[in-house]
Amino acid sequence: MVALIATKSKNNVIKKDGLVLWDIKDEQKIFTELTMNNTIIMDRETFDDIGRPFPNRLNLVISNNHNYKGNNIITVHSLEQALYLSTDKVYIIGNYNLYKESLSLVDIMYITEVNIEVKNGDILFPSFNEEDFDKNLIEEKENYKRYIYTRKYNNK
Repeated sequence: MVALIATKSKNNVIKKDGLVLWDIKDEQKIFTELTMNNTIIMDRETFDDIGRPFPNRLNLVISNNHNYKGNNIITVHSLEQALYLSTDKVYIIGNYNLYKESLSLVDIMYITEVNIEVKNGDILFPSFNEEDFDKNLIEEKENYKRYIYTRKYNNK
C-alpha cells in the first residue's frame, strides 16, 4: 500500500515563506498512528525542515546529493528506489515534486484541508483527478476538514 499524507489550504498551499501556517490539534497523533512501524518517504527539504528522523519507522530521504547522510535515515536518489526498499505500508509526506510524482502510484491519500486561502504560497499541493478516487469526509471542524481519498482501482 502506498499512501500520501498532506495538509493544505483551500487553495492548495502547503507552505508560505518556507513555513507551515497552521497547527491542527491531534495532527501529530494521527500521523503517528498511521505511520508507526512503517516506511516514510520524504524529500531532503522535508527532512531538513523536520530536523530529525521519525522513531520506529523506516525513514527514506530522496536527495540528488549522493553524499547526503543523516542518523537513522536511508538516503535514496529516486522514488522508485525508495519504493523498492520500502515495507508493505509506505507513507509519502512531501513536498510538491514528490507528491506530484507519487500521485499516480498512491492507493490512498489522507488530506487535511485547512479552511483558509493563502496568497503567494511557496509550496503547493499538486492538482490531481479527483474522479480517480472515492472521497470521504472523516472529520469536520470549524477550521479544517479531514478527507480520505481511496483510489478507484478500475480507473488505475
